[in-house]
Amino acid sequence: MNITEALQYIDGTQWFGSKPGLERTEALLDKLGRPQDRLKFIHIAGTNGKGSCAAMLASILKAAGYRTGLYTSPYLFRFHERMQINGEPVSDEALADLVTRIRPLAEAMEDHPTEFELITAAALLWFAEEHCDIVVLEVGLGGRLDATNVIAAPEAAVLMNIGLDHTAVLGDTLEQIAAEKAGILKPGCEAVAYQQQESVLEVFRQKAREVGAGLHVADFSQLVPEFDSLEGQSFTYRGEPYALALLGDHQLRNAAVVLETVEVLRRRGWRIPRDAVEHGLYATAWPARFEPVSEEPPFIVDGGHNPQCAESVRRNLLHYFPESRRVLLVGVLRDKDYPALFDILNEAADAWVCVTPNSERALPAAELGKFLERYGKPVTVCESIPDGVETAREQAGEDGMACAVGSLYMAGAVRACFGLT
Repeated sequence: MNITEALQYIDGTQWFGSKPGLERTEALLDKLGRPQDRLKFIHIAGTNGKGSCAAMLASILKAAGYRTGLYTSPYLFRFHERMQINGEPVSDEALADLVTRIRPLAEAMEDHPTEFELITAAALLWFAEEHCDIVVLEVGLGGRLDATNVIAAPEAAVLMNIGLDHTAVLGDTLEQIAAEKAGILKPGCEAVAYQQQESVLEVFRQKAREVGAGLHVADFSQLVPEFDSLEGQSFTYRGEPYALALLGDHQLRNAAVVLETVEVLRRRGWRIPRDAVEHGLYATAWPARFEPVSEEPPFIVDGGHNPQCAESVRRNLLHYFPESRRVLLVGVLRDKDYPALFDILNEAADAWVCVTPNSERALPAAELGKFLERYGKPVTVCESIPDGVETAREQAGEDGMACAVGSLYMAGAVRACFGLT
């Protein structure tokens, strides 16, 4: 099986849908010799920030000299981005080999694994065979019943910011969603949490007590911004100075969680020198998270797709571009709470340019355009993402800026328009 055939097979498993439960993943990994048992993990769940947190931790651990696996989703440009070792995505040859070996085992199962379950098994097998010292593992959906939760107690279980997303699956209150996310806590692990609503933290505390895990909550009162520009930002946390290339005050809060996690790892015997933390933090690259991709005019790409993300983007646009004409290039998935998202973004928008993201779940650009007319600002509907990028840049003009936001499923295509892959 070559890489084209492998990707076609993975893509063809989408019709199995999303089915909660660990049984299929467990069964498949049993057939593969339980590679997850040969690995150490940092397991990260949450509604927002878990990808950025994962990227920071992987960068720090690499800087500390550890062979570090990173598993995230979705991808922006190439499928291979979903599994990396020391910043290098899986190769065509390795991925094709993994799928070649896994396919007959999966097809022999009475209850066929889903796409995400297959990918998770492939990643865990690759990380084990490549002898990773530690793997930073991002949850796909929820936590308790997510395919990644087949692992034993991780070194650290990280619980990021909780918001209302995937409510049909996870519950329609923050507390219900928090309980699902907290399902990654297990006896023998340490837990780290993003400081947030008290009722959510109480859910985390209760689960931590239940499994006998220590819970360490980031203290944002100890977080002091020092300098901030489109080139990066500096800050202190618990009196220690750091610098970060990622933009936005939300990334400082994510970094505080990362720093708490580093302390937990040190207490568990991981050697992570201060210079590795400093270098790893500043070296972190995490595309499509309020990412500048062009200067003339300024063009930002952000994969934000829910109200919490929209609030961060709104705040950043008003902060970094207070006097500019702001043209928002937008596209969304039909099943997201896009009315709430645009109610928030509207404050920072002077004009809308609509496109259709690259997903079967996408809301057509024309339908989105009709919805956005309610805000009384200019709306342009484009037939393709490249057309949308060009239109947004033209409408921004010499004194304005453009920002692509609404879905990670269009972020990769937008970045490609600037030669970024």
